[in-house]
Amino acid sequence: MYKTRAAFLILILVFSVSLFAVGRREVSADRPLGEEDLFISVISKGFQHEFWQTVRRGTMEAAEELGIRVTFEGPATETMVDVQMTMMRNAIIRRSSAILLAALDAEAMVPLVEEAVAQGIPVATFDSGVNSDLPVTVVATDNRAAGVLAADRLARLIGAEGTVGVIVHDSTSLSGVDRRDGFLERMRSAYPRITVLEPVYGGGFHDRSAELAVEMVRRHPDLVGVFSANEGSTVGAALGLQEAGAVDRVALVGFDASAQQIQLLRAELIDGFVVQNPFNMGYLGIRALHDHLGGRAIPRRIDTGAVYVDRTNIDHPEIRVLLGLSPSRS
Repeated sequence: MYKTRAAFLILILVFSVSLFAVGRREVSADRPLGEEDLFISVISKGFQHEFWQTVRRGTMEAAEELGIRVTFEGPATETMVDVQMTMMRNAIIRRSSAILLAALDAEAMVPLVEEAVAQGIPVATFDSGVNSDLPVTVVATDNRAAGVLAADRLARLIGAEGTVGVIVHDSTSLSGVDRRDGFLERMRSAYPRITVLEPVYGGGFHDRSAELAVEMVRRHPDLVGVFSANEGSTVGAALGLQEAGAVDRVALVGFDASAQQIQLLRAELIDGFVVQNPFNMGYLGIRALHDHLGGRAIPRRIDTGAVYVDRTNIDHPEIRVLLGLSPSRS
Protein backbone atom coordinates (compact mmCIF):
# COMPACT_ATOMS: atom_id res chain seq x y z
CA MET A 1 0.00 0.00 0.00
CA TYR A 2 2.82 2.37 0.94
CA LYS A 3 4.73 1.59 -2.26
CA THR A 4 1.62 2.18 -4.36
CA ARG A 5 0.99 5.55 -2.66
CA ALA A 6 4.67 6.53 -3.06
CA ALA A 7 4.60 5.62 -6.74
CA PHE A 8 1.42 7.62 -7.18
CA LEU A 9 2.97 10.68 -5.48
CA ILE A 10 6.07 10.41 -7.69
CA LEU A 11 3.82 10.27 -10.76
CA ILE A 12 2.00 13.43 -9.63
CA LEU A 13 5.33 15.16 -8.99
CA VAL A 14 6.67 14.27 -12.45
CA PHE A 15 3.41 15.41 -14.06
CA SER A 16 3.53 18.71 -12.13
CA VAL A 17 7.14 19.38 -13.11
CA SER A 18 6.23 18.68 -16.76
CA LEU A 19 3.35 21.12 -16.61
CA PHE A 20 5.63 23.73 -14.99
CA ALA A 21 8.21 23.26 -17.74
CA VAL A 22 5.57 23.60 -20.44
CA GLY A 23 4.23 26.73 -18.76
CA ARG A 24 7.70 28.26 -18.64
CA ARG A 25 8.25 27.42 -22.32
CA GLU A 26 5.00 29.16 -23.23
CA VAL A 27 5.76 32.22 -21.10
CA SER A 28 9.29 32.57 -22.48
CA ALA A 29 8.46 31.69 -26.08
CA ASP A 30 10.08 34.93 -27.23
CA ARG A 31 13.40 34.07 -25.62
CA PRO A 32 15.93 33.18 -28.33
CA LEU A 33 16.68 29.46 -28.50
CA GLY A 34 18.83 29.46 -31.61
CA GLU A 35 19.54 31.27 -34.87
CA GLU A 36 16.05 30.59 -36.21
CA ASP A 37 14.47 32.03 -33.05
CA LEU A 38 16.32 35.36 -32.86
CA PHE A 39 13.83 38.05 -31.90
CA ILE A 40 14.71 41.76 -32.18
CA SER A 41 12.40 44.44 -30.77
CA VAL A 42 12.47 47.74 -32.65
CA ILE A 43 11.25 50.72 -30.65
CA SER A 44 10.77 53.81 -32.79
CA LYS A 45 9.97 57.39 -31.87
CA GLY A 46 6.54 57.08 -33.43
CA PHE A 47 4.34 55.96 -36.28
CA GLN A 48 2.74 59.23 -37.35
CA HIS A 49 5.29 60.21 -39.99
CA GLU A 50 6.19 58.50 -43.24
CA PHE A 51 9.82 58.58 -42.08
CA TRP A 52 9.17 55.90 -39.44
CA GLN A 53 7.21 53.74 -41.87
CA THR A 54 10.24 53.76 -44.16
CA VAL A 55 12.45 52.74 -41.24
CA ARG A 56 10.01 49.90 -40.58
CA ARG A 57 10.27 48.68 -44.17
CA GLY A 58 14.04 48.51 -43.77
CA THR A 59 13.80 46.44 -40.58
CA MET A 60 11.34 44.02 -42.13
CA GLU A 61 13.41 43.52 -45.28
CA ALA A 62 16.51 42.76 -43.20
CA ALA A 63 14.53 40.36 -41.00
CA GLU A 64 13.20 38.51 -44.04
CA GLU A 65 16.67 38.15 -45.53
CA LEU A 66 18.11 36.88 -42.25
CA GLY A 67 15.19 34.63 -41.32
CA ILE A 68 14.64 36.22 -37.92
CA ARG A 69 11.69 37.79 -36.13
CA VAL A 70 11.35 41.54 -35.70
CA THR A 71 8.62 43.62 -34.06
CA PHE A 72 8.22 47.36 -34.68
CA GLU A 73 6.40 49.76 -32.38
CA GLY A 74 6.40 53.39 -31.34
CA PRO A 75 4.27 55.91 -29.41
CA ALA A 76 1.35 57.67 -31.06
CA THR A 77 3.27 60.97 -30.90
CA GLU A 78 6.91 61.92 -30.46
CA THR A 79 6.22 63.63 -27.13
CA MET A 80 5.19 60.42 -25.31
CA VAL A 81 8.45 59.62 -23.56
CA ASP A 82 6.66 57.68 -20.81
CA VAL A 83 4.92 55.46 -23.39
CA GLN A 84 8.23 54.72 -25.10
CA MET A 85 9.78 53.86 -21.73
CA THR A 86 6.98 51.33 -21.15
CA MET A 87 7.63 49.81 -24.58
CA MET A 88 11.32 49.49 -23.73
CA ARG A 89 10.51 47.89 -20.38
CA ASN A 90 8.17 45.40 -22.05
CA ALA A 91 10.86 44.50 -24.60
CA ILE A 92 13.14 43.61 -21.69
CA ILE A 93 10.44 41.62 -19.87
CA ARG A 94 9.67 39.50 -22.93
CA ARG A 95 13.38 38.70 -23.24
CA SER A 96 14.11 40.08 -26.68
CA SER A 97 17.33 38.81 -28.23
CA ALA A 98 18.28 42.45 -28.87
CA ILE A 99 16.66 45.90 -28.99
CA LEU A 100 16.95 48.58 -31.67
CA LEU A 101 15.92 51.92 -30.14
CA ALA A 102 15.33 55.49 -31.37
CA ALA A 103 15.25 57.37 -28.08
CA LEU A 104 12.79 60.21 -27.56
CA ASP A 105 14.77 61.32 -24.50
CA ALA A 106 18.52 60.72 -24.51
CA GLU A 107 18.73 60.82 -20.72
CA ALA A 108 15.46 59.22 -19.60
CA MET A 109 16.14 56.03 -21.56
CA VAL A 110 19.58 55.42 -20.05
CA PRO A 111 18.41 53.40 -16.98
CA LEU A 112 16.38 51.10 -19.23
CA VAL A 113 19.31 50.60 -21.58
CA GLU A 114 21.41 49.73 -18.54
CA GLU A 115 18.76 47.27 -17.37
CA ALA A 116 18.60 45.58 -20.76
CA VAL A 117 22.37 45.21 -21.02
CA ALA A 118 22.56 43.91 -17.44
CA GLN A 119 20.14 41.16 -18.45
CA GLY A 120 22.24 40.20 -21.45
CA ILE A 121 20.13 42.00 -24.07
CA PRO A 122 22.31 44.11 -26.39
CA VAL A 123 20.93 47.49 -27.43
CA ALA A 124 21.68 49.48 -30.58
CA THR A 125 20.26 52.92 -31.27
CA PHE A 126 19.09 54.48 -34.53
CA ASP A 127 18.22 58.05 -35.53
CA SER A 128 18.57 59.29 -31.92
CA GLY A 129 20.94 57.77 -29.40
CA VAL A 130 21.23 57.92 -25.63
CA ASN A 131 23.75 59.52 -23.29
CA SER A 132 25.54 56.24 -22.67
CA ASP A 133 28.35 54.16 -24.15
CA LEU A 134 26.42 50.92 -23.61
CA PRO A 135 24.72 50.66 -27.05
CA VAL A 136 26.78 48.37 -29.29
CA THR A 137 26.36 50.77 -32.22
CA VAL A 138 24.55 53.93 -33.31
CA VAL A 139 22.91 53.78 -36.75
CA ALA A 140 22.11 57.34 -37.75
CA THR A 141 22.72 60.39 -39.83
CA ASP A 142 25.56 62.57 -38.59
CA ASN A 143 22.95 65.05 -37.41
CA ARG A 144 25.39 67.76 -36.46
CA ALA A 145 26.93 67.67 -39.95
CA ALA A 146 23.42 67.66 -41.42
CA GLY A 147 22.63 70.81 -39.43
CA VAL A 148 25.74 72.43 -40.90
CA LEU A 149 24.59 71.47 -44.40
CA ALA A 150 21.18 73.07 -43.74
CA ALA A 151 22.85 76.26 -42.47
CA ASP A 152 25.02 76.57 -45.58
CA ARG A 153 22.07 76.07 -47.92
CA LEU A 154 19.84 78.55 -46.10
CA ALA A 155 22.64 81.12 -45.97
CA ARG A 156 23.07 80.78 -49.75
CA LEU A 157 19.33 81.30 -50.31
CA ILE A 158 19.21 84.53 -48.29
CA GLY A 159 22.50 86.03 -49.44
CA ALA A 160 24.20 85.34 -46.08
CA GLU A 161 22.41 88.12 -44.22
CA GLY A 162 19.16 88.80 -42.37
CA THR A 163 17.12 87.23 -39.60
CA VAL A 164 16.31 83.52 -39.53
CA GLY A 165 14.21 81.33 -37.26
CA VAL A 166 14.62 77.72 -36.13
CA ILE A 167 11.77 75.28 -35.51
CA VAL A 168 12.85 72.00 -33.87
CA HIS A 169 10.81 68.94 -32.97
CA ASP A 170 12.19 68.69 -29.41
CA SER A 171 15.07 69.57 -27.10
CA THR A 172 15.51 66.10 -25.59
CA SER A 173 16.36 63.72 -28.44
CA LEU A 174 19.92 63.69 -29.74
CA SER A 175 18.70 64.12 -33.32
CA GLY A 176 16.89 67.35 -32.43
CA VAL A 177 19.74 68.66 -30.30
CA ASP A 178 22.47 67.82 -32.81
CA ARG A 179 20.64 69.25 -35.84
CA ARG A 180 19.85 72.41 -33.91
CA ASP A 181 23.37 72.83 -32.55
CA GLY A 182 25.07 72.02 -35.85
CA PHE A 183 22.93 74.68 -37.53
CA LEU A 184 23.48 77.30 -34.81
CA GLU A 185 27.23 76.75 -34.54
CA ARG A 186 27.69 77.02 -38.31
CA MET A 187 25.65 80.21 -38.48
CA ARG A 188 27.66 81.78 -35.63
CA SER A 189 31.04 80.81 -37.04
CA ALA A 190 30.54 81.34 -40.78
CA TYR A 191 27.78 83.94 -41.26
CA PRO A 192 28.24 87.00 -39.00
CA ARG A 193 25.60 89.00 -40.87
CA ILE A 194 22.86 86.48 -40.11
CA THR A 195 20.90 86.89 -36.88
CA VAL A 196 19.42 83.62 -35.60
CA LEU A 197 16.37 83.80 -33.35
CA GLU A 198 16.04 81.61 -30.28
CA PRO A 199 14.93 78.11 -31.40
CA VAL A 200 11.29 77.14 -30.79
CA TYR A 201 9.87 73.63 -30.38
CA GLY A 202 6.77 72.22 -32.06
CA GLY A 203 6.91 68.61 -30.90
CA GLY A 204 7.02 67.43 -34.52
CA PHE A 205 3.33 68.39 -34.92
CA HIS A 206 2.20 70.03 -38.16
CA ASP A 207 -0.34 72.32 -36.50
CA ARG A 208 1.90 73.50 -33.66
CA SER A 209 4.85 74.09 -36.02
CA ALA A 210 2.54 76.07 -38.32
CA GLU A 211 1.46 78.24 -35.39
CA LEU A 212 5.09 78.88 -34.48
CA ALA A 213 5.91 79.90 -38.05
CA VAL A 214 2.98 82.32 -38.19
CA GLU A 215 3.98 83.82 -34.85
CA MET A 216 7.59 84.13 -36.02
CA VAL A 217 6.57 86.10 -39.12
CA ARG A 218 4.30 88.43 -37.12
CA ARG A 219 6.87 89.15 -34.43
CA HIS A 220 9.80 89.56 -36.81
CA PRO A 221 8.86 91.45 -39.99
CA ASP A 222 12.53 91.28 -41.03
CA LEU A 223 12.46 87.44 -41.10
CA VAL A 224 14.05 86.10 -44.28
CA GLY A 225 14.61 82.41 -43.54
CA VAL A 226 13.56 79.41 -41.44
CA PHE A 227 15.25 76.11 -40.70
CA SER A 228 12.93 73.28 -39.60
CA ALA A 229 14.51 70.17 -38.13
CA ASN A 230 12.22 67.22 -39.02
CA GLU A 231 9.28 66.23 -41.19
CA GLY A 232 6.52 67.51 -38.91
CA SER A 233 8.33 70.79 -38.31
CA THR A 234 8.95 71.28 -42.03
CA VAL A 235 5.41 70.59 -43.23
CA GLY A 236 4.05 72.75 -40.43
CA ALA A 237 6.47 75.60 -41.16
CA ALA A 238 5.53 75.54 -44.87
CA LEU A 239 1.83 75.72 -44.07
CA GLY A 240 2.43 78.46 -41.51
CA LEU A 241 4.45 80.60 -43.90
CA GLN A 242 1.70 80.16 -46.49
CA GLU A 243 -0.95 81.22 -43.96
CA ALA A 244 1.12 84.27 -43.00
CA GLY A 245 1.56 85.24 -46.67
CA ALA A 246 5.34 85.03 -46.29
CA VAL A 247 6.28 82.25 -48.71
CA ASP A 248 7.73 84.63 -51.33
CA ARG A 249 9.98 86.48 -48.88
CA VAL A 250 10.97 83.79 -46.35
CA ALA A 251 13.18 80.88 -47.48
CA LEU A 252 12.48 77.52 -45.86
CA VAL A 253 15.06 74.74 -45.52
CA GLY A 254 13.69 71.62 -43.88
CA PHE A 255 14.61 68.09 -42.92
CA ASP A 256 13.39 64.63 -44.03
CA ALA A 257 11.28 63.94 -47.13
CA SER A 258 7.70 62.73 -46.88
CA ALA A 259 5.33 62.63 -49.84
CA GLN A 260 3.75 65.83 -48.52
CA GLN A 261 7.14 67.56 -48.32
CA ILE A 262 7.86 66.59 -51.93
CA GLN A 263 4.54 68.09 -52.99
CA LEU A 264 5.28 71.27 -51.05
CA LEU A 265 8.73 71.50 -52.63
CA ARG A 266 7.27 71.18 -56.12
CA ALA A 267 4.65 73.79 -55.20
CA GLU A 268 7.51 76.13 -54.14
CA LEU A 269 6.35 76.32 -50.52
CA ILE A 270 9.62 74.68 -49.41
CA ASP A 271 12.99 75.65 -50.91
CA GLY A 272 14.78 72.44 -50.02
CA PHE A 273 15.38 69.83 -47.34
CA VAL A 274 18.11 67.64 -45.95
CA VAL A 275 17.25 64.02 -46.66
CA GLN A 276 18.29 61.12 -44.50
CA ASN A 277 18.11 57.46 -45.46
CA PRO A 278 15.48 56.01 -43.08
CA PHE A 279 15.34 52.69 -44.92
CA ASN A 280 19.06 52.22 -44.24
CA MET A 281 18.57 53.04 -40.56
CA GLY A 282 16.18 50.12 -40.15
CA TYR A 283 17.94 47.75 -42.51
CA LEU A 284 21.49 48.34 -41.27
CA GLY A 285 20.35 48.43 -37.63
CA ILE A 286 18.91 44.92 -37.83
CA ARG A 287 21.90 43.61 -39.79
CA ALA A 288 24.33 45.08 -37.26
CA LEU A 289 22.51 43.55 -34.27
CA HIS A 290 22.35 40.19 -36.05
CA ASP A 291 26.11 40.31 -36.62
CA HIS A 292 26.70 41.27 -32.99
CA LEU A 293 24.53 38.41 -31.73
CA GLY A 294 26.56 36.08 -33.95
CA GLY A 295 29.81 37.21 -32.35
CA ARG A 296 30.96 39.31 -35.30
CA ALA A 297 32.56 42.73 -34.86
CA ILE A 298 30.48 45.77 -35.84
CA PRO A 299 31.45 49.48 -36.03
CA ARG A 300 30.58 51.68 -33.08
CA ARG A 301 28.84 54.10 -35.42
CA ILE A 302 27.16 53.54 -38.78
CA ASP A 303 26.54 56.77 -40.72
CA THR A 304 23.53 56.38 -43.01
CA GLY A 305 24.28 59.64 -44.84
CA ALA A 306 22.38 62.81 -45.77
CA VAL A 307 21.98 64.91 -48.93
CA TYR A 308 20.33 68.22 -49.77
CA VAL A 309 17.35 68.07 -52.12
CA ASP A 310 15.75 70.99 -53.94
CA ARG A 311 13.96 71.56 -57.25
CA THR A 312 17.25 71.44 -59.19
CA ASN A 313 18.04 67.81 -58.28
CA ILE A 314 14.83 66.18 -57.07
CA ASP A 315 14.37 64.36 -60.39
CA HIS A 316 17.91 63.02 -60.61
CA PRO A 317 17.65 59.20 -60.63
CA GLU A 318 19.77 58.69 -57.50
CA ILE A 319 17.72 61.26 -55.56
CA ARG A 320 14.42 59.78 -56.68
CA VAL A 321 15.52 56.36 -55.43
CA LEU A 322 16.49 57.88 -52.07
CA LEU A 323 13.04 59.49 -51.85
CA GLY A 324 11.33 56.17 -52.56
CA LEU A 325 10.29 57.22 -56.07
CA SER A 326 10.86 55.39 -59.32
CA PRO A 327 14.25 56.26 -60.88
CA SER A 328 12.60 58.14 -63.76
CA ARG A 329 9.45 60.25 -63.92
CA SER A 330 6.62 58.66 -65.88
